[in-house]
Amino acid sequence: MSQPDAPRPQAPDELGLERILYEKAPPRATITFNRPEVLNAFDFRMLREIARACEDASWDDEIRVVVLTGAGRAFSVGADLKSWADDYLGNPNEYWKWFGAFKDAHDRLREVGKPTLARINGIAVGGGNELQMACDLAVMVDDAFIRHVGPEHGSVPAGGATQWLTIMVGDRRAREIVLMCEELPAPKAAEWGLVNWAVPAAELDAKVDAVVENLARKLPQTTRYAKQHLNFWKDFAWHQTINHARDWLALSMATEEPRKAIEKFLEKK
Repeated sequence: MSQPDAPRPQAPDELGLERILYEKAPPRATITFNRPEVLNAFDFRMLREIARACEDASWDDEIRVVVLTGAGRAFSVGADLKSWADDYLGNPNEYWKWFGAFKDAHDRLREVGKPTLARINGIAVGGGNELQMACDLAVMVDDAFIRHVGPEHGSVPAGGATQWLTIMVGDRRAREIVLMCEELPAPKAAEWGLVNWAVPAAELDAKVDAVVENLARKLPQTTRYAKQHLNFWKDFAWHQTINHARDWLALSMATEEPRKAIEKFLEKK
């Protein structure tokens, strides 16, 4: 990826991106997770590219709204567990570095200074749901689901879920999502407030367009500051916990529990 000399936006094709698609059609920028062969599971490079695209969008005064979505049939299933098995199990120091990229992507997305909209075109699992939770608003196809599986795979969902679910859906529902590890259908996700709208797939883009058009009419400086205030509780929970989570999760990679769980998961595939 190229590095800028000043805080000036660049054309997407100048950024050297490989794991995401980044398109700018003012007033909208679209970031698309582009690993459909693994249901848009993110690896280290994808996380770095998300952060870079968000940084570029934040510098582009023609961009008023950022849309986050996935290629193919999934939004994102979160971390690439095969990469974890190959690179991070039994290697806490390397996992700590990987989690830094995850944290940076989250921070760039939350702090982009413009409204963000998750276009959830398919399932959002684990870290995929955490990235959509980092957005301001979300539209989801009504035949998909959200799910957290960390307690089954040896990873606490502390990259947004444990911090924000209680804020967004309430304490008991947050515990149900994290501890039960069951699918949460899109209509129920909308009813609970985890997404704003659940719509048929044929209506997804029309709804996204309508939301983008609405947001783009708003005053950018005023909207940026309103968003900063709206972020208060999410930022507070995040910054109080995320670096502790990074260290604990890194150390946990040296234990038997995640190793056995991930190996069992990969054997099933």
